[in-house]
Amino acid sequence: PAARAQEAPQGDAANGKRIFLKEACFTCHGRVGEGGAYNGPAPILAHTALPFEAFKGQIRNPINDMPAYSGAVLSDKDIADIYAFVHTLPGPSSPKSFPILNN
Repeated sequence: PAARAQEAPQGDAANGKRIFLKEACFTCHGRVGEGGAYNGPAPILAHTALPFEAFKGQIRNPINDMPAYSGAVLSDKDIADIYAFVHTLPGPSSPKSFPILNN
């Protein structure tokens, strides 16, 4: 993970959050990057293990149902900001964190 972080361009997580919300990425990937099943399985983005170039490649030329985002829609800097943001997300909660599920 440390090597991947060094390979990624410097991103602004606060701007990445703004873009993530503006482009409605949370609709499929969840507000805390937990993934989901809105239109088929959407991967967990929190603390993604993807190197930046693979992350950017998925945004530019996605597999499955994700829409493509050209450079005219999201710049490489925007993608770096989103990448920085998803590394701040907590991801899915453990079922043990819900008291009702522990009875």
